Amino acid sequence: MVSKRILINIPTGLEARPVALLVQVASQYESSIYVECEEKKVNAKSIMGMMSLGLAAGEEVTVTAEGADEDVAMENIEKYLSSK
Repeated sequence: MVSKRILINIPTGLEARPVALLVQVASQYESSIYVECEEKKVNAKSIMGMMSLGLAAGEEVTVTAEGADEDVAMENIEKYLSSK
């Protein structure tokens, strides 16, 4: 299992379109992937779960990945969330 704190640099935060793209990125991997902010932890492959977090640009989240491809999954999710 790998876990990492990631700062969201997407200018609009995680609105509908960026959330949909994040779910697409996460869904490419076999690993279980979760995003945690404050006391809420949701499956990164769930569009409704991710929308419920209401994350804004500049917020920090903890991303956890566990499975055969966890390292690659974490690398690409971090790349997406950190992009501007």
